[in-house]
Amino acid sequence: MKLNESAAGVYSIAVTPFQPDGRLDMPSVDRMTDFYVGCGATGLTILGILGEAPKLSEEESLAVTRAVAKRAGVPVIVGVSAPGFASMRSLARGAMDLGAAGVMIAPPPQLRTDDQIVAYYAQAVEAIGDDIPFVIQDYPLTLTVIMTPKVIRQIVQNHPSCVMLKHEDWPGLEKISAMRGFEQDGSMKRISILTGNGALFLDFEMERGADGAMTGYAFPEMLVDVVRLAKAGERDKAHDVFDAHLPLVRYEQQPGVGLAARKYVLQKRGAIASDAQRKPSSSLSKAAKAEIDYLLERLARHDPRARI
Repeated sequence: MKLNESAAGVYSIAVTPFQPDGRLDMPSVDRMTDFYVGCGATGLTILGILGEAPKLSEEESLAVTRAVAKRAGVPVIVGVSAPGFASMRSLARGAMDLGAAGVMIAPPPQLRTDDQIVAYYAQAVEAIGDDIPFVIQDYPLTLTVIMTPKVIRQIVQNHPSCVMLKHEDWPGLEKISAMRGFEQDGSMKRISILTGNGALFLDFEMERGADGAMTGYAFPEMLVDVVRLAKAGERDKAHDVFDAHLPLVRYEQQPGVGLAARKYVLQKRGAIASDAQRKPSSSLSKAAKAEIDYLLERLARHDPRARI
């Protein structure tokens, strides 16, 4: 079940469940996997920024990969970004051996020029092997690396194993249009484009040519609905569903406490046993939890799935 350019729908970015003392919560890994798939996810992405990947050892990362890939029944993409290529190769090869469909590679923050970015991905592919399908993660707000459409096109054209762009630029709607324009004029092969940024712009990203979403909002069902309705040409219905969830989507996107908010809602929904993060971490105040509860109550007026 290797990843390819036809990937579409919703690839939920999964959190990593921890026990309150910081240990991995493997029973919750299974519960979380069932939750995302039950919400209609067509794939899962694990060990990304949302998954607190830098806080895990390689042994723990492979344990999570093994559990999710064995249980999911849908393609699983594994984040393998690492400071060095030896670690990246070890995790990438190990993940594929455990049943992953592909890997995701983010550029390190020190890259500044177009040539440096192109060279980095060439070295990464050399390290992991050109038989492993990979995803470019384009997230300049967090990674501080600016990838222009032409740079992304160069990476895609240089490497047949590049099959997907995780698009998280902001503003980024014109970038999606540019990438699809390259495909139309024949200057770039077709790739899958899934979007992140907590789904803040999913409504219009779908209209610009995205194939779906790859993000971690605590109501994956909304993402599934918006993608389905947008593809069916039901524009107003797609926007209506999206608009009802936007206040909670916005709340989850706050720097610093966004993951805490998302884990809090996922715990309330029964997807994980604890909203604990591994240290260093942030936490929610009583006031913040009350605000989230209020947003859920308001959302439930429009979407009964929020009646927790």
